[in-house]
Amino acid sequence: MAIPLLEYKPSSQNQRVPGYEVPNEDTPRIYRIEDAAYDSELKELIWAAYRQVFSEHVILKFFRQGNLESQLKNRAISVRDFIRGLAKSEAFKSLVIKSNSNYRLVELALKRLLGRAPYNKDEEIAWSIKIATLGWDGFVDALLDSEEYQSNFGENIVPYQRRRYKDRPFNLVTPRYGNYWRDKLEDERYKPGAVKNFLELAKSLEIKTVTMTPVSTANIQIPDTTRNDTPQGIPLSVSPSANFPVR
Repeated sequence: MAIPLLEYKPSSQNQRVPGYEVPNEDTPRIYRIEDAAYDSELKELIWAAYRQVFSEHVILKFFRQGNLESQLKNRAISVRDFIRGLAKSEAFKSLVIKSNSNYRLVELALKRLLGRAPYNKDEEIAWSIKIATLGWDGFVDALLDSEEYQSNFGENIVPYQRRRYKDRPFNLVTPRYGNYWRDKLEDERYKPGAVKNFLELAKSLEIKTVTMTPVSTANIQIPDTTRNDTPQGIPLSVSPSANFPVR
């Protein structure tokens, strides 16, 4: 028997109240499959989906999902299924899931898939239990099949950050791994050359004595470079005041 989602009280974030701000550069651009009439527009939609789910400014070629892209271009799947496939891909799991705790995965998933930050710690705990019981794939299905996702993005809209009124966008403040994972990588990277291990490193070095081999000059034959013939031709002026050779 699956554990039901724990109850939590939503807070009044920007996306839950009507907005009256004038559209500006912070207004999100909405990508719909219906608006992608040309191949270039469809490529922009696909790139927007990668940028939203992976939150990377550069997607390497071997991280791209060619099978999903082909199905979306042929209209065999919806944008929601494309987002679902990206979130469940091995590339996403290797980049994001393996380097984060369940609590931070909830934060990243809500920001990237639902376009909003977690309401509070209670919501993070409730969804982290879903990850523990259903696994990551079941958690993704629960978010994409939710009423909140359907009412805001439907089948053919790429998720986006809803109503960013202030602060920096999500993709700039929530990198794919947190500080603790970054510190772990740095510690492993610089461990052999750390200052605390310098004495042990110096003791482990093997000092080799350089021996000099004497060389006798008696066996070295220096070639004779003297010139026996007399130079022929008209001598040139070697006066430093002359601009051109005087013939």
